[in-house]
Amino acid sequence: MVEIGRRALITGASSGIGRETALAFARAGIDLALVSRSQDKLAEVVAEVVKIGVRAHAYPIDLSQVGQVKDQIAAIVDDFGSIDILVNNAGMGYTGLLSDMPLHDWQRVLDLNLTSVFQCIQAILPDMRARRQGIIINVASIAGHQTFPNWGAYCVSKFGLVALSKTLAAEEHPHGIRVTTISPGSVNTPIWDTETVQADFDRTQMLTPQIVAQSILHMALLPAQAVIEELTLMPNTGTF
Repeated sequence: MVEIGRRALITGASSGIGRETALAFARAGIDLALVSRSQDKLAEVVAEVVKIGVRAHAYPIDLSQVGQVKDQIAAIVDDFGSIDILVNNAGMGYTGLLSDMPLHDWQRVLDLNLTSVFQCIQAILPDMRARRQGIIINVASIAGHQTFPNWGAYCVSKFGLVALSKTLAAEEHPHGIRVTTISPGSVNTPIWDTETVQADFDRTQMLTPQIVAQSILHMALLPAQAVIEELTLMPNTGTF
């Protein structure tokens, strides 16, 4: 019989991959602490997953404010209970030449896509270590394995996230904690509609958030004796 954790914390849970992962986890009977900046959208997701029959709570947090993230996530653990599955999904896209990129924008991408993940992990680890169990799933990107012109800052943040995951996996294995990375190719999410992304791709050829969510669920459902250390998930059309 597969044993799974009963509580998960998902960041970036109000839309896209995060929302679909919340729904997939709820259908698997996993209680949810959901984090996002958008309080209204987060409340809608909570309402959806509660209808499925699990316990869920919304925690509106701006993860880009990295100096506050560790304490805020630790407070969630105190309020919601021990977290068995941490899904670090929150992030932003950014296009533009490195030569023209303002330092503020560079820092913003690195803060949200990498440093906030580091802070979420630091907040969750003490309780996972104390219980000698837990799985941390970091949502990276194919851009964490190969570079693309105009996507320099995004690539750097995702390469860094992959390195963070691999290092953390080696450090936490003796404590019974599993760490895994999923690196999707292009996914049809609202990231393509944000003001920081200027790109013209055929979104019908992209992965869907539901497909990525099912893969994340599969990682989380594995027995404690097994881990998918790294998964690259691409559209079969080969679209970036």
